[in-house]
Amino acid sequence: MRPSAPLLRVRDLSLTHADAANPAPVDVSFDISPGEVVLLLGPSGAGKSTLTLALNGLIPHAVPAAMTGSVRAGDLDTATTPTSQLSTHVAMVFQDPDAQIVTGTVYDEVAFGPENLLLPLDEVEARTEDALRRVGLWERRRDNPDLLSGGGRQRLAIACALAMGSPLIVLDEPTANLDPQGIDDVYAALADVVAAGDRAILLVEHNLDAAMGFVTRVLVLDREGRLAYDGPAASVLRDHVDELVALGVWLPAATLAALRMRDAGIAVDPLPLTAAELGAALDRLPAAPAASASAAGPASAVQMHDRGTDARPEPAISSRIRDLIVHPSPGVPTPSPDLAAAGDTASVVRARGLSVRRGRAEILHDIDLDIVDGSLTAIVGANGAGKTTLIQALAGVVPPPRGTVDVAGVDPGRASPRELAARIGFVFQNPEHQFIAATVFDELAHGLRLRHVPADEVQARVERMLGRFGLEHKARVHPFLLSGGEKRRLSVGTALITEPLVLALDEPTFGQDRARAAELLDILDGLRTDGTTVLIVTHDLQLVAEHATHTVVLSDGRVHAAGSTAGLFADERAFTEAGLRLPPVQRMLAGRA
Repeated sequence: MRPSAPLLRVRDLSLTHADAANPAPVDVSFDISPGEVVLLLGPSGAGKSTLTLALNGLIPHAVPAAMTGSVRAGDLDTATTPTSQLSTHVAMVFQDPDAQIVTGTVYDEVAFGPENLLLPLDEVEARTEDALRRVGLWERRRDNPDLLSGGGRQRLAIACALAMGSPLIVLDEPTANLDPQGIDDVYAALADVVAAGDRAILLVEHNLDAAMGFVTRVLVLDREGRLAYDGPAASVLRDHVDELVALGVWLPAATLAALRMRDAGIAVDPLPLTAAELGAALDRLPAAPAASASAAGPASAVQMHDRGTDARPEPAISSRIRDLIVHPSPGVPTPSPDLAAAGDTASVVRARGLSVRRGRAEILHDIDLDIVDGSLTAIVGANGAGKTTLIQALAGVVPPPRGTVDVAGVDPGRASPRELAARIGFVFQNPEHQFIAATVFDELAHGLRLRHVPADEVQARVERMLGRFGLEHKARVHPFLLSGGEKRRLSVGTALITEPLVLALDEPTFGQDRARAAELLDILDGLRTDGTTVLIVTHDLQLVAEHATHTVVLSDGRVHAAGSTAGLFADERAFTEAGLRLPPVQRMLAGRA
């Protein structure tokens, strides 16, 4: 049989945003054929999102950027074909779902695309229902999209792409705002889409644990935006793992754990890409006496491995290997025992009887909560549980009812913005919601200038923050022209530069590559060690396990569980009863306790 013609042909493609000094990506060439699921990896700023915008003609037709080379979707040249026509060939799900939601109901949003194709009414209705059922939104089809959580709007955007029936679907961070069940729903729907073999998917994704069972091929952009690697997923990730680590791209949690073991002298071969493969590798490790297993140093582990003992492996693993798997590389502080106990430690943020309404709906119900001073507290929960509403109420972004919240002695329901900002800095889930200045430098300087900080001190502090977040070369660029990862780092910098007592962040690692996410988390860990209280909303339970001293689990607008992270992770029912589950590696370890 003759191979199918590519759905997409990219040749020598370079893209340069307005005001950008250099193109990214640069001279990229690849094809995508029916049946492929292609994962696009690369460090922040390499041009991943920019590349996706060129695949359906948004560059050059709608987004101001210079383009050289060519992109062909089927027989259509994207540079000369209207985007309306290209949408029937390439469907797009943006990194920010709000950028593509335009109608008043969930149903109308999904039906909008097929209607504009002038399809028969019965086909529009069939496509709309099928897409909404695939992503678990059929029961909310009459709701306004504004009533959906961030994850719900992400699933809505994916449903819109599915309903278009395009041969190629391009998704930019499709699971970043989804809970575990939502991730499963999305990947199950996408798997159905490509199962017939006549469609394909290009995916920009950081949750590789969820993607590894789905992806067939990997493309990797280097720091300059050039195509560094292109091949089968397992081959690229295993054969070039050291280069990928140096680039700072996301890797599966099982792979990172195995690399930490390797660095400690414990050979793991082949390199695992999934929790199941990591578990199998642990089973192949030689058994050792329990006492020496936990106390042995790297050299002892190597000697045990080299002896080739015939002893049968035990299901349980040593505490040393468990620590290597669970914890990131050295430099990340372990939660201090006094904070982990959290018995009578002072609270810097306190809520009593907190209820918040949005329109006619009550989102939070009578919440009592204490955020321990000097902690790094994570707020987790299924999509729609009220996480963003809670952190916004605690920070005064959504003014809570008077007398229900106290932040370091100030009531956000009564305080002025300047008074509150001196105590708590806030980073939005969507960084663009907080940008007000025309340059990155001025964005960072704004809060200091409001406080009448001397100009020379403003200059020095802004320059330090630019260096801290790798934005020195972007100082004179408009914030809206940054990459998604750069916008996130800038938003964190603007909240951090005024040195508040509490720093609250909604999905802080969204849009970041692995290296930048690790740098940011190192900064947050350092802030906590220095006495700043850090409060984050996240869907990433691996991040929670590795960095949070305390965790709050929300369910249906109520506190389902709260306490030390170590204590909650010891019994996964605190998560499963709230519609969550532990990350794959954590679940694998739980079976070997």
